[in-house]
Amino acid sequence: MKLLKLGIALGCACAWTIAGAQTVKVTPLGTHEGELCSRDRAIIFEDPTGVRILYDVGQSVMGGEDPRLGTIHVVLLTHAHTDHIGDQKLAALNDGTCENPKLVSALPNSNTAEVAAAKNPSLIMIRNMAFFLAKKIQNIRGKPTGTCAEPGGAIAAVQPAPCIAPVELGGMKIVKAAGAANGVEITTVFASHDSTLIRELLTDAQQKALAPDNISVSLGAPSGYIVKFTNGLKVYLSGDTGLHSEMKTVIHDFHRPNLAVLNLGPNAIDPAAAAFAINDLVQPAAVIVSHPNEGVTSGGKLKAGTRTSDFAYRVRGKPVYLAVSGRTLEFDGSATCVAGCN
Repeated sequence: MKLLKLGIALGCACAWTIAGAQTVKVTPLGTHEGELCSRDRAIIFEDPTGVRILYDVGQSVMGGEDPRLGTIHVVLLTHAHTDHIGDQKLAALNDGTCENPKLVSALPNSNTAEVAAAKNPSLIMIRNMAFFLAKKIQNIRGKPTGTCAEPGGAIAAVQPAPCIAPVELGGMKIVKAAGAANGVEITTVFASHDSTLIRELLTDAQQKALAPDNISVSLGAPSGYIVKFTNGLKVYLSGDTGLHSEMKTVIHDFHRPNLAVLNLGPNAIDPAAAAFAINDLVQPAAVIVSHPNEGVTSGGKLKAGTRTSDFAYRVRGKPVYLAVSGRTLEFDGSATCVAGCN
């Protein structure tokens, strides 16, 4: 019965129809194609108008030249920990194991800065992180990183150079494709976590000043995001977070997302608490699992005995999808998966 329930939860709950033009495409970029692995964080979201958003570059992207990236209009970063800002980057796709992929250094600038310098996106994130990355991008490109213009209250999707759009918690930015009637709305929300930077990403002078006390600096509040796409889909990107009351009051009661992308890192949340967040607090129609800190799949299938399988078993009455690298899921405005749902 337990295995049957898990199979139902993870199976495709979507209608087997050809996806229409009004779907949001969700494509994880992990370390091993067709698997969900320990270091996997990065996900690309593509709006029906063509706006492409890269969420938490992390360590599973091969820098700005990763051929999987394509066009990137927006970069989101939830906090400054190494596995999100990217002190390392993927050496090559499928190198190493799913549990221990082969990574190489992205110091001194970070994987996020390398990608941003190559792709000319708008960086929408907490103020201190945006300013910090602006300097790193300047170090790579040799010219200052400006602030994104917002004519008519929206940022143009296509930018001539990387730009920053700093926000505080609760702040919202709109990114609009040329000729589109509406833009994608991106709002920062609270996450119960930390955002301390490793000293190795600081200048030599800062490192020397902080080393005697074995401390570093925080880049502001950690965050999650609510992304409202033009087809009506509302996605809660949890970031790394423990349980907190705003999952109910702000996320569910006010924003009302119908799809959640949940980070399942063990330093932030355990499977029982994560399931409570989905079942009782956020209450989306569907959930995608990411940030597992374990090798979740083998041959693209969920492995028994993992923290992720424990979480999936506990989720009630809604599909649980795995953020399998290279597998594109497509969602309509009601968070029904209409393609790539296996």
